[in-house]
Amino acid sequence: MAMIGKVRRMFHRQNKSVREISRITSLSRNTISKWLEAPLEGEPKSRPRPPQAGKLTAYHKALQQALATDAHRPKKERRTALALFAEIQAAGYTGGYSRVTDSVRAWRQGEGQGPPPRHLCR
Repeated sequence: MAMIGKVRRMFHRQNKSVREISRITSLSRNTISKWLEAPLEGEPKSRPRPPQAGKLTAYHKALQQALATDAHRPKKERRTALALFAEIQAAGYTGGYSRVTDSVRAWRQGEGQGPPPRHLCR
């Protein structure tokens, strides 16, 4: 991380104390000490989270199909997001309304080109 390098520079090159660095960066003195004692390996490594299926994922196909059929109807006759939410709720969806509206909005803006962004299917 960039912050580790910044802390190390302040300590070694600018000869600032751990307390001064703590005041400047708003980091804990324990964290700063730990970073200064750690070996120089480069960036800390973090593992990406494995993808997880969300509550909306099981109902995504039904939602897409309903939106695709509504796309051919006049705008006044299309189902609202609230109506679509009620339909999938009747089918067993236990998630929130905002996930459905985000997914519907993304689909309508792209007019169904590909799947919605990954964060909308959780």
